[in-house]
Amino acid sequence: MKSSKIVLIGSGMVGSTFAYTVLLRGLAHELVIIDVNRAKAEGDALDLNHGLMLAKPMKIYAGDYPDCEGADIIVITAGAAQKPGETRIDLMNRNVAIFDAIIKQVTKYNTDGIMLIATNPVDILTQVALKLSGWSAKRVIGSGTLLDSSRFRYLIAEKLRLDPRSVHGYIIGEHGDTEVPVWSGLNVAGLLPDQCESDHRWCLDEADKETIYEETRTAAYKIIERKGSTYYAIALALARICEAILRDQHSVLPVSSYLENYHGVSNICLGVPTVVGRNGVEAVMEIPLSAREADLFRASAAKLQQFLTEIGF
Repeated sequence: MKSSKIVLIGSGMVGSTFAYTVLLRGLAHELVIIDVNRAKAEGDALDLNHGLMLAKPMKIYAGDYPDCEGADIIVITAGAAQKPGETRIDLMNRNVAIFDAIIKQVTKYNTDGIMLIATNPVDILTQVALKLSGWSAKRVIGSGTLLDSSRFRYLIAEKLRLDPRSVHGYIIGEHGDTEVPVWSGLNVAGLLPDQCESDHRWCLDEADKETIYEETRTAAYKIIERKGSTYYAIALALARICEAILRDQHSVLPVSSYLENYHGVSNICLGVPTVVGRNGVEAVMEIPLSAREADLFRASAAKLQQFLTEIGF
């Protein structure tokens, strides 16, 4: 099997949990951790190395940007946190400056890898990374609404008393407040809950749908309120995307992809079902939407486009 290399930039809670997930799953032969706090990166690498006897062989070390050379995937979780009293625009401008510095270094040493963005707001920063890098849109991907879709399927499964893996449905659009649930495409083992009779075992009424959507949309706020940040599920989502790339799985995942006339939306990165494989984005799948879902999706895109304009992108 071809040797594989992942470079992680940012060893905070999301980054370090992702690194641990990579080790547990044996996703790569080589994992490099880069962080502005070199000691933190070294500590994480040492801690992970101490578990190698209990996992799979892997070369894990703290590095610097020259180590991006030869990397198959560069995962970026680094970014600034919002300060008290700071506006969203001010935060974004700081993160754009951080990304500018990071991407200049990445592209200096790597020209043919795949860039995977996890820093929030992920759709905005995926677009920023795409523009700053000058790379093909096929090779710049955001984590998109994969995490949102996982939350969505979990909550539906809880309601229907099923395994989440038996529920198939998507959240699309922004990874955030304007995300869109695709109820019209929800599928449970071939059954369409959206079309079931009201007394059917698999029926979801309008009140159920509203509750599930609100709990999906606000999930991060609840977790942050209780423990400060979210990192387990997003680390799993990032690992799943890396798996699809490194093992050339041609998996359909709702990642943040650059769109061209997708239900009337163009020139923006948003979470939509995308075929992901060894070359990154292999195809963007334009799934059927109801008229209301299409309107909500276009509204989500418009909101983010306005924000991009405000920050000069």
